[in-house]
Amino acid sequence: MDDRTYTADAEPGETVTVAGWVHEIRDLGGIAFLILRDSTGKIQIKFEKDEMDDDLVETGLGVHRESVVAVTGDVEEEPRAPTGVEITPDSLDVVAEADPELPLDPSGKVDADLSTRLDNRTLDLRKDETKAIFEIRAEVLRSVREAFRNLDATEINTPKIVATGTEGGTELFPITYFGQEAFMNQSPQLFKQLMVGSGLERVFEIGPIFRAEEHNTPRHLNEATSIDFESAFYDHTEAMDACETIVKAAYEGVAENCQDALEALDLQDEFEAPEGDFPRLTYEEAIERINATGELDEQLVWGDDLPTEGEHALGQDVGEHYFITDWPSEIKPFYIKDHDDDEQLSTGFDMMHPTMELVSGGQREHRYDHLVEGFEQQGLDPEQFDYYTKMFKYGMPPHAGWGLGGERLVMTMLGLGNIREAVLFPRDRQRLSP
Repeated sequence: MDDRTYTADAEPGETVTVAGWVHEIRDLGGIAFLILRDSTGKIQIKFEKDEMDDDLVETGLGVHRESVVAVTGDVEEEPRAPTGVEITPDSLDVVAEADPELPLDPSGKVDADLSTRLDNRTLDLRKDETKAIFEIRAEVLRSVREAFRNLDATEINTPKIVATGTEGGTELFPITYFGQEAFMNQSPQLFKQLMVGSGLERVFEIGPIFRAEEHNTPRHLNEATSIDFESAFYDHTEAMDACETIVKAAYEGVAENCQDALEALDLQDEFEAPEGDFPRLTYEEAIERINATGELDEQLVWGDDLPTEGEHALGQDVGEHYFITDWPSEIKPFYIKDHDDDEQLSTGFDMMHPTMELVSGGQREHRYDHLVEGFEQQGLDPEQFDYYTKMFKYGMPPHAGWGLGGERLVMTMLGLGNIREAVLFPRDRQRLSP
Protein backbone atom coordinates (compact mmCIF):
# COMPACT_ATOMS: atom_id res chain seq x y z
CA MET A 1 0.00 0.00 0.00
CA ASP A 2 2.92 2.33 -0.60
CA ASP A 3 0.82 4.27 -3.08
CA ARG A 4 -2.03 4.98 -0.67
CA THR A 5 -3.22 8.53 -0.12
CA TYR A 6 -3.38 9.91 3.41
CA THR A 7 -6.81 11.21 4.33
CA ALA A 8 -5.53 14.74 4.84
CA ASP A 9 -4.23 14.80 1.26
CA ALA A 10 -7.40 13.59 -0.50
CA GLU A 11 -8.57 16.29 -2.94
CA PRO A 12 -11.89 16.54 -4.87
CA GLY A 13 -11.67 15.12 -8.39
CA GLU A 14 -9.04 12.51 -7.53
CA THR A 15 -9.38 8.74 -7.46
CA VAL A 16 -7.52 7.52 -4.40
CA THR A 17 -6.85 4.53 -2.19
CA VAL A 18 -6.97 5.31 1.51
CA ALA A 19 -6.22 2.85 4.30
CA GLY A 20 -6.74 2.97 8.02
CA TRP A 21 -9.07 2.03 10.86
CA VAL A 22 -12.86 2.01 10.92
CA HIS A 23 -13.58 4.79 13.37
CA GLU A 24 -17.37 4.79 13.18
CA ILE A 25 -20.29 3.59 11.03
CA ARG A 26 -23.48 5.67 10.68
CA ASP A 27 -26.40 3.90 9.00
CA LEU A 28 -29.16 6.36 8.12
CA GLY A 29 -31.34 3.99 6.07
CA GLY A 30 -30.92 4.56 2.36
CA ILE A 31 -27.53 6.13 2.89
CA ALA A 32 -24.72 5.21 5.29
CA PHE A 33 -21.28 6.50 6.16
CA LEU A 34 -18.09 4.80 7.27
CA ILE A 35 -15.57 7.12 8.93
CA LEU A 36 -12.03 5.96 8.20
CA ARG A 37 -9.14 7.16 10.36
CA ASP A 38 -5.43 7.21 9.62
CA SER A 39 -2.48 9.02 11.18
CA THR A 40 -3.40 12.31 9.49
CA GLY A 41 -7.10 12.46 10.36
CA LYS A 42 -10.47 11.09 9.31
CA ILE A 43 -12.42 10.90 6.07
CA GLN A 44 -16.03 10.02 5.25
CA ILE A 45 -16.85 7.07 2.98
CA LYS A 46 -20.39 7.34 1.53
CA PHE A 47 -22.57 4.32 0.75
CA GLU A 48 -25.72 4.98 -1.30
CA LYS A 49 -27.31 1.57 -0.88
CA ASP A 50 -29.64 1.57 -3.91
CA GLU A 51 -26.90 2.66 -6.29
CA MET A 52 -24.08 0.35 -5.17
CA ASP A 53 -23.19 -3.30 -5.39
CA ASP A 54 -24.86 -5.17 -2.53
CA ASP A 55 -21.67 -7.02 -1.58
CA LEU A 56 -19.74 -3.75 -1.33
CA VAL A 57 -22.41 -2.22 0.91
CA GLU A 58 -22.63 -5.35 3.04
CA THR A 59 -18.87 -5.52 3.50
CA GLY A 60 -18.54 -1.81 4.28
CA LEU A 61 -21.35 -1.66 6.80
CA GLY A 62 -20.74 -5.08 8.34
CA VAL A 63 -17.11 -4.53 9.30
CA HIS A 64 -16.42 -4.05 13.02
CA ARG A 65 -15.06 -0.81 14.45
CA GLU A 66 -11.24 -0.59 14.57
CA SER A 67 -10.83 -3.08 11.73
CA VAL A 68 -8.19 -2.09 9.19
CA VAL A 69 -9.63 -1.45 5.73
CA ALA A 70 -8.43 -0.15 2.37
CA VAL A 71 -10.88 1.87 0.27
CA THR A 72 -10.53 2.94 -3.36
CA GLY A 73 -12.89 5.50 -4.85
CA ASP A 74 -13.55 9.02 -6.13
CA VAL A 75 -13.08 12.01 -3.85
CA GLU A 76 -15.93 14.51 -3.98
CA GLU A 77 -16.51 17.82 -2.28
CA GLU A 78 -19.07 17.64 0.53
CA PRO A 79 -19.29 20.64 2.89
CA ARG A 80 -21.32 18.65 5.42
CA ALA A 81 -18.58 16.01 5.79
CA PRO A 82 -16.17 16.39 8.73
CA THR A 83 -13.28 17.35 6.43
CA GLY A 84 -15.26 18.88 3.56
CA VAL A 85 -14.75 15.89 1.27
CA GLU A 86 -15.99 12.32 1.03
CA ILE A 87 -15.18 9.21 -0.96
CA THR A 88 -17.64 7.19 -2.99
CA PRO A 89 -16.08 3.71 -2.90
CA ASP A 90 -15.48 1.42 -5.86
CA SER A 91 -13.92 -1.22 -3.61
CA LEU A 92 -13.37 -1.91 0.07
CA ASP A 93 -10.98 -4.57 1.34
CA VAL A 94 -10.93 -5.70 4.96
CA VAL A 95 -7.21 -5.96 5.69
CA ALA A 96 -7.49 -6.98 9.35
CA GLU A 97 -10.78 -7.65 11.14
CA ALA A 98 -11.12 -6.38 14.72
CA ASP A 99 -12.84 -8.26 17.51
CA PRO A 100 -16.27 -6.69 18.11
CA GLU A 101 -15.65 -6.65 21.87
CA LEU A 102 -13.05 -3.90 22.39
CA PRO A 103 -11.47 -3.46 25.86
CA LEU A 104 -11.76 0.33 25.47
CA ASP A 105 -13.36 2.79 23.10
CA PRO A 106 -10.78 4.51 20.86
CA SER A 107 -13.37 7.06 19.79
CA GLY A 108 -13.32 8.43 23.32
CA LYS A 109 -17.10 8.41 23.67
CA VAL A 110 -16.81 5.96 26.58
CA ASP A 111 -14.12 6.76 29.14
CA ALA A 112 -11.71 4.14 30.44
CA ASP A 113 -9.65 4.29 33.63
CA LEU A 114 -5.88 4.71 33.41
CA SER A 115 -5.15 1.09 34.29
CA THR A 116 -7.34 -0.19 31.44
CA ARG A 117 -5.73 2.29 29.07
CA LEU A 118 -2.23 1.18 30.03
CA ASP A 119 -3.20 -2.49 29.69
CA ASN A 120 -4.33 -1.74 26.11
CA ARG A 121 -1.87 0.97 25.11
CA THR A 122 -2.07 0.22 21.38
CA LEU A 123 -5.80 0.93 21.36
CA ASP A 124 -5.35 3.89 23.72
CA LEU A 125 -2.96 5.58 21.29
CA ARG A 126 -5.60 5.51 18.58
CA LYS A 127 -7.32 8.33 20.50
CA ASP A 128 -6.33 11.78 19.30
CA GLU A 129 -5.68 13.07 22.82
CA THR A 130 -3.38 10.22 23.79
CA LYS A 131 -1.52 10.27 20.48
CA ALA A 132 -1.03 14.03 20.92
CA ILE A 133 0.89 13.51 24.18
CA PHE A 134 3.46 11.35 22.43
CA GLU A 135 3.72 13.60 19.41
CA ILE A 136 4.54 16.40 21.86
CA ARG A 137 6.96 14.18 23.78
CA ALA A 138 8.79 13.40 20.53
CA GLU A 139 9.03 17.11 19.73
CA VAL A 140 10.38 17.82 23.22
CA LEU A 141 13.19 15.31 22.66
CA ARG A 142 13.89 16.62 19.15
CA SER A 143 14.02 20.21 20.38
CA VAL A 144 16.30 19.52 23.33
CA ARG A 145 18.70 17.53 21.14
CA GLU A 146 18.92 20.47 18.76
CA ALA A 147 19.43 22.88 21.65
CA PHE A 148 22.20 20.71 23.11
CA ARG A 149 23.98 20.70 19.76
CA ASN A 150 23.68 24.48 19.66
CA LEU A 151 25.55 24.41 22.98
CA ASP A 152 28.27 22.33 21.25
CA ALA A 153 27.45 19.27 23.36
CA THR A 154 28.14 15.76 22.02
CA GLU A 155 25.49 13.08 22.49
CA ILE A 156 26.74 9.99 24.35
CA ASN A 157 25.31 6.65 25.49
CA THR A 158 26.45 5.19 28.80
CA PRO A 159 25.99 1.70 30.32
CA LYS A 160 22.71 0.80 31.98
CA ILE A 161 24.19 -2.32 33.64
CA VAL A 162 26.79 -1.36 36.23
CA ALA A 163 28.86 -2.93 39.00
CA THR A 164 28.04 -0.23 41.54
CA GLY A 165 25.17 2.18 42.03
CA THR A 166 25.62 5.86 41.34
CA GLU A 167 24.19 6.86 44.68
CA GLY A 168 24.10 3.58 46.60
CA GLY A 169 21.28 2.89 49.03
CA THR A 170 18.11 0.85 48.69
CA GLU A 171 17.04 2.29 45.34
CA LEU A 172 19.17 -0.19 43.38
CA PHE A 173 17.74 -2.91 41.13
CA PRO A 174 20.11 -5.90 41.50
CA ILE A 175 20.52 -8.34 38.62
CA THR A 176 22.65 -11.43 38.00
CA TYR A 177 25.29 -10.76 35.37
CA PHE A 178 27.06 -13.99 34.37
CA GLY A 179 27.30 -15.09 37.98
CA GLN A 180 28.20 -11.66 39.33
CA GLU A 181 26.01 -9.19 41.12
CA ALA A 182 25.26 -6.11 39.04
CA PHE A 183 22.71 -3.30 39.07
CA MET A 184 20.53 -1.29 36.72
CA ASN A 185 22.02 2.17 36.61
CA GLN A 186 20.33 4.92 38.64
CA SER A 187 21.92 7.69 36.60
CA PRO A 188 24.62 8.31 33.98
CA GLN A 189 26.19 10.70 36.48
CA LEU A 190 29.58 9.08 37.01
CA PHE A 191 30.07 8.20 33.34
CA LYS A 192 29.20 11.65 32.04
CA GLN A 193 31.70 13.12 34.53
CA LEU A 194 34.37 10.82 33.14
CA MET A 195 33.55 12.14 29.67
CA VAL A 196 34.17 15.78 30.58
CA GLY A 197 37.71 14.72 31.48
CA SER A 198 38.11 13.28 27.98
CA GLY A 199 38.47 15.04 24.67
CA LEU A 200 34.69 15.49 24.43
CA GLU A 201 34.43 17.99 27.35
CA ARG A 202 30.72 18.81 26.92
CA VAL A 203 28.19 15.99 26.63
CA PHE A 204 24.52 15.12 26.88
CA GLU A 205 22.53 11.91 27.07
CA ILE A 206 18.84 11.05 26.78
CA GLY A 207 18.22 7.58 28.12
CA PRO A 208 16.58 5.34 30.72
CA ILE A 209 17.38 5.32 34.42
CA PHE A 210 16.19 2.79 37.01
CA ARG A 211 15.28 3.37 40.66
CA ALA A 212 13.80 0.76 42.98
CA GLU A 213 12.20 3.40 45.15
CA GLU A 214 9.17 2.65 47.27
CA HIS A 215 7.18 5.68 46.14
CA ASN A 216 4.11 4.78 44.11
CA THR A 217 2.63 8.17 43.40
CA PRO A 218 1.29 9.97 40.30
CA ARG A 219 4.75 11.51 39.77
CA HIS A 220 7.11 8.57 40.41
CA LEU A 221 8.34 5.82 38.07
CA ASN A 222 10.81 2.98 38.48
CA GLU A 223 12.05 3.35 34.91
CA ALA A 224 12.25 6.91 33.66
CA THR A 225 13.88 8.94 30.89
CA SER A 226 16.65 11.22 32.05
CA ILE A 227 17.89 14.17 30.02
CA ASP A 228 21.47 14.74 31.21
CA PHE A 229 24.08 17.41 30.61
CA GLU A 230 27.67 17.85 31.76
CA SER A 231 30.33 20.36 30.76
CA ALA A 232 33.99 20.88 31.57
CA PHE A 233 34.98 24.36 32.73
CA TYR A 234 31.41 25.17 33.79
CA ASP A 235 30.42 26.27 37.26
CA HIS A 236 26.97 25.77 38.77
CA THR A 237 25.65 29.12 37.51
CA GLU A 238 26.61 28.30 33.91
CA ALA A 239 24.99 24.87 34.28
CA MET A 240 21.77 26.61 35.39
CA ASP A 241 21.99 28.86 32.33
CA ALA A 242 22.20 25.77 30.10
CA CYS A 243 19.30 24.13 31.93
CA GLU A 244 17.10 27.17 31.40
CA THR A 245 18.04 27.21 27.70
CA ILE A 246 17.08 23.55 27.24
CA VAL A 247 13.72 23.80 29.04
CA LYS A 248 12.77 26.90 27.08
CA ALA A 249 13.79 25.19 23.83
CA ALA A 250 11.46 22.28 24.62
CA TYR A 251 8.50 24.61 25.14
CA GLU A 252 9.34 26.68 22.08
CA GLY A 253 9.59 23.58 19.88
CA VAL A 254 6.17 22.39 21.01
CA ALA A 255 4.62 25.84 20.55
CA GLU A 256 6.02 26.07 17.02
CA ASN A 257 5.55 22.52 15.75
CA CYS A 258 2.71 20.90 17.70
CA GLN A 259 -0.34 23.10 17.22
CA ASP A 260 -2.54 20.21 16.07
CA ALA A 261 -1.51 18.13 19.07
CA LEU A 262 -2.13 21.03 21.44
CA GLU A 263 -5.58 21.48 19.91
CA ALA A 264 -6.34 17.79 20.46
CA LEU A 265 -5.57 18.38 24.14
CA ASP A 266 -7.50 21.67 24.15
CA LEU A 267 -4.35 23.55 25.17
CA GLN A 268 -3.87 25.73 22.10
CA ASP A 269 -5.04 28.93 23.83
CA GLU A 270 -3.20 28.53 27.13
CA PHE A 271 0.12 26.95 26.12
CA GLU A 272 2.98 29.42 26.40
CA ALA A 273 6.76 29.05 26.34
CA PRO A 274 8.47 30.54 29.42
CA GLU A 275 9.93 34.01 28.92
CA GLY A 276 12.57 35.85 30.90
CA ASP A 277 15.07 34.42 33.37
CA PHE A 278 13.93 31.81 35.86
CA PRO A 279 14.11 33.19 39.42
CA ARG A 280 16.97 31.81 41.53
CA LEU A 281 16.25 31.42 45.24
CA THR A 282 18.77 30.20 47.77
CA TYR A 283 17.76 27.24 49.91
CA GLU A 284 17.58 29.60 52.90
CA GLU A 285 15.25 31.96 51.02
CA ALA A 286 13.14 28.99 49.92
CA ILE A 287 12.50 27.68 53.44
CA GLU A 288 11.76 31.21 54.67
CA ARG A 289 9.16 31.69 51.92
CA ILE A 290 7.64 28.26 52.56
CA ASN A 291 7.38 28.99 56.28
CA ALA A 292 5.80 32.35 55.51
CA THR A 293 2.97 30.67 53.57
CA GLY A 294 1.76 28.95 56.75
CA GLU A 295 0.91 25.81 54.76
CA LEU A 296 3.04 23.42 56.85
CA ASP A 297 2.18 22.12 60.31
CA GLU A 298 5.80 22.56 61.42
CA GLN A 299 8.26 25.25 60.38
CA LEU A 300 11.21 24.12 58.30
CA VAL A 301 14.70 24.60 59.68
CA TRP A 302 18.13 24.60 58.08
CA GLY A 303 19.04 21.10 56.90
CA ASP A 304 15.49 19.89 56.25
CA ASP A 305 14.68 18.49 52.85
CA LEU A 306 11.68 20.19 51.28
CA PRO A 307 8.47 18.17 51.72
CA THR A 308 6.02 17.87 48.83
CA GLU A 309 3.60 20.22 50.56
CA GLY A 310 6.39 22.76 50.92
CA GLU A 311 7.31 22.52 47.25
CA HIS A 312 3.67 23.09 46.28
CA ALA A 313 3.35 26.09 48.60
CA LEU A 314 6.56 27.65 47.25
CA GLY A 315 5.57 26.87 43.67
CA GLN A 316 2.25 28.65 44.07
CA ASP A 317 4.07 31.59 45.63
CA VAL A 318 6.66 31.85 42.81
CA GLY A 319 4.23 30.98 40.00
CA GLU A 320 6.78 30.00 37.33
CA HIS A 321 9.83 27.79 36.76
CA TYR A 322 12.56 28.65 39.28
CA PHE A 323 15.82 27.39 40.79
CA ILE A 324 16.68 26.59 44.40
CA THR A 325 20.43 27.07 44.94
CA ASP A 326 23.03 26.80 47.71
CA TRP A 327 21.69 23.68 49.41
CA PRO A 328 23.25 22.39 52.64
CA SER A 329 26.19 20.12 51.80
CA GLU A 330 24.90 17.35 54.03
CA ILE A 331 21.77 16.71 51.93
CA LYS A 332 23.40 16.70 48.49
CA PRO A 333 25.29 13.76 46.89
CA PHE A 334 29.01 13.18 47.47
CA TYR A 335 30.00 14.37 43.99
CA ILE A 336 28.54 17.88 44.47
CA LYS A 337 31.23 20.46 45.17
CA ASP A 338 30.99 22.73 48.22
CA HIS A 339 31.47 26.46 47.97
CA ASP A 340 35.15 27.34 48.39
CA ASP A 341 34.38 29.86 51.13
CA ASP A 342 31.82 27.76 53.05
CA GLU A 343 32.09 23.95 53.28
CA GLN A 344 28.62 23.73 54.81
CA LEU A 345 27.10 25.13 51.62
CA SER A 346 27.00 23.15 48.36
CA THR A 347 26.87 24.32 44.77
CA GLY A 348 23.92 21.98 44.24
CA PHE A 349 20.72 23.29 42.71
CA ASP A 350 17.25 22.08 41.81
CA MET A 351 15.10 23.50 39.01
CA MET A 352 11.43 23.50 39.86
CA HIS A 353 8.12 23.72 38.08
CA PRO A 354 5.47 25.27 40.36
CA THR A 355 4.12 21.75 41.00
CA MET A 356 7.28 19.63 41.35
CA GLU A 357 11.03 19.26 40.98
CA LEU A 358 12.28 18.74 37.43
CA VAL A 359 16.07 19.01 37.63
CA SER A 360 18.87 18.26 40.08
CA GLY A 361 22.37 19.52 39.37
CA GLY A 362 25.43 21.38 40.54
CA GLN A 363 29.14 21.87 40.16
CA ARG A 364 31.04 18.63 40.70
CA GLU A 365 33.97 17.95 42.97
CA HIS A 366 36.93 17.59 40.60
CA ARG A 367 39.73 17.31 43.22
CA TYR A 368 40.64 13.67 43.91
CA ASP A 369 41.26 13.95 47.66
CA HIS A 370 38.04 15.87 48.28
CA LEU A 371 36.07 13.39 46.15
CA VAL A 372 37.32 10.39 48.14
CA GLU A 373 36.47 12.23 51.36
CA GLY A 374 32.92 12.71 50.07
CA PHE A 375 32.55 8.98 49.48
CA GLU A 376 33.68 8.18 53.00
CA GLN A 377 31.43 10.81 54.59
CA GLN A 378 28.38 9.21 52.92
CA GLY A 379 29.35 5.70 53.98
CA LEU A 380 30.44 4.54 50.51
CA ASP A 381 33.60 2.54 49.81
CA PRO A 382 35.79 4.52 47.38
CA GLU A 383 37.50 1.31 46.21
CA GLN A 384 34.21 0.10 44.73
CA PHE A 385 34.24 3.20 42.52
CA ASP A 386 37.90 2.96 41.53
CA TYR A 387 37.06 3.08 37.79
CA TYR A 388 35.61 6.51 38.48
CA THR A 389 37.86 8.02 41.14
CA LYS A 390 41.20 7.08 39.55
CA MET A 391 40.45 9.25 36.51
CA PHE A 392 40.44 12.24 38.83
CA LYS A 393 44.18 11.66 39.33
CA TYR A 394 44.88 12.37 35.67
CA GLY A 395 43.77 15.95 35.22
CA MET A 396 40.02 16.36 35.74
CA PRO A 397 38.83 19.90 34.94
CA PRO A 398 36.21 21.78 36.96
CA HIS A 399 32.81 20.79 35.63
CA ALA A 400 29.09 21.04 36.27
CA GLY A 401 25.86 19.57 34.99
CA TRP A 402 22.40 18.27 35.77
CA GLY A 403 19.73 15.66 35.11
CA LEU A 404 16.19 16.53 33.96
CA GLY A 405 13.25 14.13 34.23
CA GLY A 406 11.86 13.75 30.71
CA GLU A 407 8.44 12.49 31.76
CA ARG A 408 8.13 15.15 34.45
CA LEU A 409 8.90 17.81 31.86
CA VAL A 410 6.11 16.55 29.58
CA MET A 411 3.73 16.02 32.52
CA THR A 412 4.12 19.58 33.82
CA MET A 413 4.16 21.08 30.35
CA LEU A 414 0.76 19.55 29.54
CA GLY A 415 -0.77 19.55 33.02
CA LEU A 416 -1.19 15.77 33.06
CA GLY A 417 -2.65 14.25 36.21
CA ASN A 418 -0.37 11.20 36.27
CA ILE A 419 3.19 10.78 35.00
CA ARG A 420 2.24 7.40 33.51
CA GLU A 421 0.24 9.26 30.86
CA ALA A 422 3.56 10.51 29.46
CA VAL A 423 5.07 6.98 29.16
CA LEU A 424 4.16 4.44 26.52
CA PHE A 425 4.61 1.41 28.76
CA PRO A 426 5.21 2.54 32.36
CA ARG A 427 7.19 0.55 34.91
CA ASP A 428 6.17 0.99 38.52
CA ARG A 429 5.79 -1.25 41.55
CA GLN A 430 2.63 -2.87 40.17
CA ARG A 431 3.27 -2.82 36.42
CA LEU A 432 5.74 -5.03 34.59
CA SER A 433 3.58 -5.76 31.53
CA PRO A 434 2.89 -4.81 28.84
